[in-house]
Amino acid sequence: MITTPFRKKNLRILLFLVVVLFAAAGSRAGVDTGDAGRNHEAWRAKLISSLIRRQFINHHYNHTRIDDELSRKAFKLYLTQLDPSKRFLLAEDVAKLESFRESIDDELNSGNIRLPVVAAALMRARVPEVKKMIDELLNGPLFDFNEEESLETDPEKRRFCADAAELRDRWRKMLKYDIASRYLTLVETGSEEGKGPGKPEELLAEAREKLKASYETVFGRLSDIKEKEQFDQYFDSISRAFDPHSNYMPPTEKEDFDIHMKGSLEGIGARLQETDGMIKVVSIIPGGAAARQGELEPDDIILKVGQADDEPVDIVGMRIREAVALIRGKKGSRVVLTVKKTDGRTLDISMVRDVVQIEETFAKHFVIGAGEEGGGATGYVYIPSFYRDFDGPHLGESGRNVTDDVRAALDDFQRQNIDRLIIDLRNNGGGALIDAVAIAGLFIDQGPVVQIKEDDGSIRVHRDDEPGIAFAGDVVIMVNELSASASEILAAALQDYRRAVIVGSEQTHGKGTVQTMMDLDRTMLWPNMQKYKPLGALKVTIQKFYRISGQSTQAKGVASDIPLPDRLRYLEYGEQYTDNAMPWDTIPACEFKPVDKVSPAILARAKEASLARVGANEAFKEIEQSSRLMKQSRDNTLLSLRLDDMRQKRAELKKEGARFTSHGGMDEMDDRETAKLDAKQKLDRWMQRVKEDPYVQESIRVLADLRS
Repeated sequence: MITTPFRKKNLRILLFLVVVLFAAAGSRAGVDTGDAGRNHEAWRAKLISSLIRRQFINHHYNHTRIDDELSRKAFKLYLTQLDPSKRFLLAEDVAKLESFRESIDDELNSGNIRLPVVAAALMRARVPEVKKMIDELLNGPLFDFNEEESLETDPEKRRFCADAAELRDRWRKMLKYDIASRYLTLVETGSEEGKGPGKPEELLAEAREKLKASYETVFGRLSDIKEKEQFDQYFDSISRAFDPHSNYMPPTEKEDFDIHMKGSLEGIGARLQETDGMIKVVSIIPGGAAARQGELEPDDIILKVGQADDEPVDIVGMRIREAVALIRGKKGSRVVLTVKKTDGRTLDISMVRDVVQIEETFAKHFVIGAGEEGGGATGYVYIPSFYRDFDGPHLGESGRNVTDDVRAALDDFQRQNIDRLIIDLRNNGGGALIDAVAIAGLFIDQGPVVQIKEDDGSIRVHRDDEPGIAFAGDVVIMVNELSASASEILAAALQDYRRAVIVGSEQTHGKGTVQTMMDLDRTMLWPNMQKYKPLGALKVTIQKFYRISGQSTQAKGVASDIPLPDRLRYLEYGEQYTDNAMPWDTIPACEFKPVDKVSPAILARAKEASLARVGANEAFKEIEQSSRLMKQSRDNTLLSLRLDDMRQKRAELKKEGARFTSHGGMDEMDDRETAKLDAKQKLDRWMQRVKEDPYVQESIRVLADLRS
């Protein structure tokens, strides 16, 4: 992700406008500064609604109208966050909420916020009723695990239950599925009582008791939900109705601020966000425990969190700060995450908590020797992110950045007379724009690199003005669906200049927007409103990226010149499939002169040769088969509740997961194994994995084709 600080000039204008407009509209919005006896949260919500409205009207890139259409989008998001699995509310409850579907815009304009109040009341009524159902089901006769019946596991394919009887039956099936899953885990790992295999009836009883304990925790949390949290969800839904990268962030302690604003998460090394009532993995931090373990991936949904010796806790519907508190822990301790993969599989991922190993977050390079995979000596550079230490220079330190590290790698290759290069941008979610531009400049001799369109329609061009190039040889850039933002800028620029060949997934992620962070406390200047602080922050989309050819990188991303089979090929993955994603469009192209290092004729021959090789390559045949199985798994969400069927399905998914655990990233090493290795051994193992990677092997062959 690329973000930018809020511009000071705009802030001064905004502060003036907000003060004047709020003062003028105070009576209209229902803000009463003198009545301290009114409900604190309701008045605080009025204040936040006024600030959010002004911020989005004045500064969101699209300047979207706050009208019935926006209201419908926000309502859909809010309802999904309220009851993501459709396991509490009945159809009659939803019917009551439907009256707000086209009135959220009116609420936001008036400051009279009613939807979250009504929703909170409905949830307060339903939660104890559902708890009673669960208690009766778990304390009643054991379920029949030989009965022919199924459970729909995709909430989007479910409808809200018509009455309490239907809801009870849904819970019966969900509990039956949970007990069977826990039973099969106990069969594999042994019971807690002596860790022996145990008798089936004993293990089933143990599984049921574990589930009881888990739901006691769940309902203890649900009974403690504050009305303020319903307001927070409401404002976040409104923000995400503008686009998926705009958010309202409620005030929290500094630890939570770091999670949202910095995206840092100690313990497992993953960036998380709360989306539609679910805790979703946004990205994996290079060098962290999750990266080394290799199975946790972006877009995974974390369903449960278990400690080494404790019962897993269901975190569906949990606020992110509570979920993170469970996931974090002491270095060296083990955590087990139950996740739902993008293909619909449910998987238990066990890893040892650790701090991020800083060296593994930096670019790495080495030479793949002559003759390997039919090519000459090839330089390989892995760029995990576009990192830059902005604070270092101000503190008198050098301030490490990815541009200097890549330049050093190219200098090293030049000394060894290496004239073929692979740049690996797979799983690179972006970073500093300045480095995307600077690295592009290492391969072109001055010229435009990327265009940025502001919310006012003005266009700025970021250029490489440094004369000369650092590497003149042939270049292949490896990408996948997780290559986003700054990665797409670099790949697009070198593709437009015909300076490099893009190899990998059919297209990159398609994140072509820029966000800014706005602290609402700083935009609220009324002394008699200080009691409502802290108000939280907004992340607002204010800019959009465009290639020098004039095409946006938004939604469509960057198409590979030579596409290769990919596990996510048949899944709806990427920016274009997110709710309310901004559209792809074009602006006028810049004036630039292609290098023509890769002519259309040469590229066509290389693509034809690659297609023939890939069709005969056993590794790619397996990847293609895996992608089809993933689609089949994603589409087949109606699961049998027969124990034998579940056992067979579990074995199939485990076998499939063992074959392919990532998108081809370079850090997927089992943490238990790497813990025994020193730094050199880890590096040697990583280099060996790179050489064995079928995508790297094919990239080397493509480089050879460019000279044939």
